Amino acid sequence: MAALPYPSPNLLAPMEGVTDPLFRDLVLARNGAEHLGGATTEVVRVVDHGLAARILAAALGRAQAGDPPAPGDHGRPVGLQLMGADLGAMAATAAAAVEAGAPLVDINFGCPAKGALRGCAGASLLDEPRAVEALVRAVTDAVEDAVPVSAKIRAGGEDDQLLEDLCRATEAGGAALVTVHCRTRAEAYRDTADWQRLRRAVAAVTIPVCGNGGVEQHTDLARLLQETGCAYAMVGRAALADPWIFSGHRATNAESAAFLLEYAAGLTARGFPGAGGRGGSRVKQLLAHWRAGDGPHGLLGPDRRAWLRIPNEDELLDAIARAGSL
Repeated sequence: MAALPYPSPNLLAPMEGVTDPLFRDLVLARNGAEHLGGATTEVVRVVDHGLAARILAAALGRAQAGDPPAPGDHGRPVGLQLMGADLGAMAATAAAAVEAGAPLVDINFGCPAKGALRGCAGASLLDEPRAVEALVRAVTDAVEDAVPVSAKIRAGGEDDQLLEDLCRATEAGGAALVTVHCRTRAEAYRDTADWQRLRRAVAAVTIPVCGNGGVEQHTDLARLLQETGCAYAMVGRAALADPWIFSGHRATNAESAAFLLEYAAGLTARGFPGAGGRGGSRVKQLLAHWRAGDGPHGLLGPDRRAWLRIPNEDELLDAIARAGSL
């Protein structure tokens, strides 16, 4: 079994429509390796055939398969997350992921989206530990110890009764790490996060467990590790609110605005320009969570909704620059 590549225990969670190469790069740039050990790509969907290495290289933020990590990776590993239910297609894609240069392959068993459930992938498999084990085994056999394989699960489907069975299934399949989102599929993204479930997961397996859920501020990272016994802590939505959460740095308004403006510029450079375009919607997606900056409310102040009502992207970016005095 290949060793896990992370230099420190805090990890950026994969988030659909958010953790693209640009966003990952900006977050990694603001948190050193001692604070942020690595990240994972947005989910790559695998249906009925293996995906080519060039497609997977693009998800990793590389020009072509075999390229070394881009300078923007800042020396941290970015794992490639796959989601699918076809064993042959997943195995072929995992082998191509090694060719593409992925340092780790992660299997998504946590996505509760309706599309994933209809395709019998993601969180739909949480009711079938044997299916989870078979899928993990297909992927681990395909990579042949070239890279480690991890699995990201939820605490269960409708309830958490199968939590231990699911964790043991990932270990039996050959996973080097299991990440447990401590909400069930039915609980989706509710605010409640039960860390007792993480303690149960740690007790069930001998491989490392990464805990996901309930981290709202920097001090929660160490607390999660200490209280649950997890070896790693993963942060999702809280990193959208404050990308500096891993280091605990309190960003100034200028630093907060600079992140958002650099993000917007990067989106434009990647082909999401213009008022009403995807660039504007992506920035507003962050603003819906954003609290980085001076004072108790950060850059945006107490009236977040006023920012979300600005219709024109240029006006929005000008307002962000003024708020940061840039």
